[in-house]
Amino acid sequence: MALIALAADKGAPGVTTAAVALGAVWPRPVLVAECDQAGGDLVYRLPAQDGEGAEGMLNPSRGLLSLAATARRGLRPDQIAEHCQRLVGGLDVLVGITNAEQAQAMTWLWGPLGRAFAGLAPVDVIADCGRLGADTPLLGLLREADLVVLLTRATLEQVAHLRERVAALTAELRGGPPVGVLVLADPRDFRGSIAEVDRILAGARHRGPAPDPAQGPPPADVTVLGGLALDPKGAELLSGRWGGRLDRSLLIRSAREVAGDLVGRIPSGRPLALPPPSAQNPPSAQNESPPASPPASAPPPAHAPAPAEGRR
Repeated sequence: MALIALAADKGAPGVTTAAVALGAVWPRPVLVAECDQAGGDLVYRLPAQDGEGAEGMLNPSRGLLSLAATARRGLRPDQIAEHCQRLVGGLDVLVGITNAEQAQAMTWLWGPLGRAFAGLAPVDVIADCGRLGADTPLLGLLREADLVVLLTRATLEQVAHLRERVAALTAELRGGPPVGVLVLADPRDFRGSIAEVDRILAGARHRGPAPDPAQGPPPADVTVLGGLALDPKGAELLSGRWGGRLDRSLLIRSAREVAGDLVGRIPSGRPLALPPPSAQNPPSAQNESPPASPPASAPPPAHAPAPAEGRR
């Protein structure tokens, strides 16, 4: 099924929160995978459904590390399930490494892991790739994705960094997946923030240098996909206290719209097709809050590979 890679550039936090929020409301079977080279946060943030007591912790040894130990002779999609754990609330996760030193021994893994994720039918995978830098070893995984989504806040410095990252990344992924942008937007000017980022990126495209024919076709235009509400209270509720309050939070309401839009771009499991920016109708209304959705008692449980026998 589909592999969606979430990442950010310098100074743009929120990738893990975005991945968990989208996974919580994803309308199809889904797995959230921590692939952050700097080390994952889930074991410190979120309780495991199968842990002992209400505060049972995720097992840091069961996840990407244990999967890598079994994948030296090849990695198949059906191997992933036994290394997954389930959060309180029903979302299945593949816990990542806990520090950057562990990543140095795993550079070989990302390409095979991306191919395994892409073949994990009928489960979609949302990969939390953290912050990308130059020559990131995650390029092998990103090339297998159906869509790479870069997160940014609607500030001048972050959008400036984003433009540079988009240019570098689309060149490195030439012929690979499309790159989209998701704006972490202030609820007080939600639509206006998204429209402003789209305007700045569109201006950069028009002012860009002429492509060099010797370098092949120019990179595809980046598409602004929408926004997630900057909602600290909603982010706190994601830390295991799932229920009606979380479902009514601005974060989850905006995540539900983004998730539905992304899934709608994946017809019958085929690669995502992004419309060119000129075909978009970016929101322009000022002082408009994130879209509302009917309240429910709790986020719908996400589905992912069934837990393995003996899971703690």
